[in-house]
Amino acid sequence: MNNSYSKLLKDIESGEIVSIILIPNRREVIVEFRNSEKRVIPIFYNDQKILRLSEEYSVPLTVKDIRSEQRLASFITGLGLSLIFILSLAFLIKRSSKLLNNMQSFSRRSSQVKEDDIRNITFDDVAGLNEESDELKEIVTFLKNPDKLIDLGAKAPKGVLLVGPPGNGKTLLARAIAGEANVPFFSISASEFVEMFVGVGAGRVRDLFKSAKSKSPCIIFIDEIDSIGRQRGSGIGGGNDEREQTLNQLLTELDGFKTNNGVIVIAATNRPDILDQALTRPGRFDRRIDISLPDRKARHKILSVHARTKPLCDSVNLMEWATRTPGFSGADLQNLLNEAAIYAARNNKLKISSIDIDKALEKARFGILAKPLSNSSKKRQIAYQIIGKTLVALLIPSQDKLEKISLFKSLGDMYGMTYFTPDEETIDSGLLTRRYIYNKIVILLGSRAAEIVVFGSKEVTQGSQRDLESVYYWANQMVTRFGFSDLGPIAFDSDKDSIFLGKDILKNIKEYSQHTSKAIDREIISISKKALENAIDLLSDKVSLMDTLVDELIVNETLESAYVINSLNSYLSDK
Repeated sequence: MNNSYSKLLKDIESGEIVSIILIPNRREVIVEFRNSEKRVIPIFYNDQKILRLSEEYSVPLTVKDIRSEQRLASFITGLGLSLIFILSLAFLIKRSSKLLNNMQSFSRRSSQVKEDDIRNITFDDVAGLNEESDELKEIVTFLKNPDKLIDLGAKAPKGVLLVGPPGNGKTLLARAIAGEANVPFFSISASEFVEMFVGVGAGRVRDLFKSAKSKSPCIIFIDEIDSIGRQRGSGIGGGNDEREQTLNQLLTELDGFKTNNGVIVIAATNRPDILDQALTRPGRFDRRIDISLPDRKARHKILSVHARTKPLCDSVNLMEWATRTPGFSGADLQNLLNEAAIYAARNNKLKISSIDIDKALEKARFGILAKPLSNSSKKRQIAYQIIGKTLVALLIPSQDKLEKISLFKSLGDMYGMTYFTPDEETIDSGLLTRRYIYNKIVILLGSRAAEIVVFGSKEVTQGSQRDLESVYYWANQMVTRFGFSDLGPIAFDSDKDSIFLGKDILKNIKEYSQHTSKAIDREIISISKKALENAIDLLSDKVSLMDTLVDELIVNETLESAYVINSLNSYLSDK
């Protein structure tokens, strides 16, 4: 197909074209050939040659004016664009209005918990927090009978700060106060105060306190107050303006309380060290109550509370499980019984047995367990690491109690496990002796010592990597913080951690010389080497015992502590 201008002229002269339609605005012609074929061919602007040839060879030529069609198309296009613009503008106005309404509703969002739910919670439900409950009973007295304190000239605290690790019952304790006093309970998380709009947080604080004052006496509970109450102006480049404005408004509201107006603020946090000093001073938060992890008796009470709604076998001794769960919080204990109930339901049991609780405890400690390695040589080497660490722990004086050893491993881990129940008195007192920490390092190096004794120093593996990391941590603590080294009773590093970026950078600047830094490194290395030699000495004459226990562990994949202890005692008595 040839649509060239020169070919068009030749076709007109040869008589191949029967008609021509000229469209001047487009500078093109529509030609019809004798075979009824039509083509669109471009021409020159104001082309006179086409006109002369068509007249000369008697080819009908028609001129077509499309300006009206163009005007109509332009009008429709303009109308469409205008309609799109109007719709877009209407959408933006509607969206902006919605955002404005949301911004206004943020500060008016209701934070009151249903009063019927609160009345069902009392101090009897807060098991294991007897001392803390006694400390707060006077607040209940003030809320129920304020004249008793007012007549004596006493003032109820404006604010109470509950401090403790997560899951220890801070929120439950605050709800119990409202339940005992039978007063409205306003609860909100501090993170809800800070929104994307500047000033919304401060407005919400004003609205919350206004609602509380209208229903006095009542309790305002602010959870995770460190979200807005952290030190102002902290970090590189200052602080967050919206958060600090919210904090300033909160400080103003706390100061604005009239004497004995019946509104008490209770706040909870697990990071009291980062709170602004203006927030924690007397007159705002007058009282601080530290809630620590529950001891054995408290854990027994907590388990008893959560066991009310669960059918337990008669053989289940909750005191025994309280003894086996040192370091567990109230939330951990609740989850323990819940997981045990799930295991029992999975096996179609009607009651929860000790086996179910043991499986739940194992999952809480180690997560989901996977089968050990199938490679026999690697499996045997891992077994020697486990048995070596276990024997060192039994041969060296240690308050921690061996509970179980196993080739089963946590998902994502390559190795088995050796679990010791931490000493209850050590956890409760928080006091660690020099001998206790050193023995802990020796036990951690038991895996490496076993590999050296059995396979030689050139055949050791990285299987004890996590233990070695713990060795460095404890040896570093001994030297730099506890003064348990030949460098003397000096704490080279502060125990106060900072979460702020600016302070974190400055924290890397050591306050001691490079010479002292090298001395610290030498002491850490010396402690770890001495501990490794100690572990090797303990295992060097017990290779046959290790061989026997390793064979048993490979066959059974799990060994109870009683069996290992009896085997060790029998071996020592025979020698």
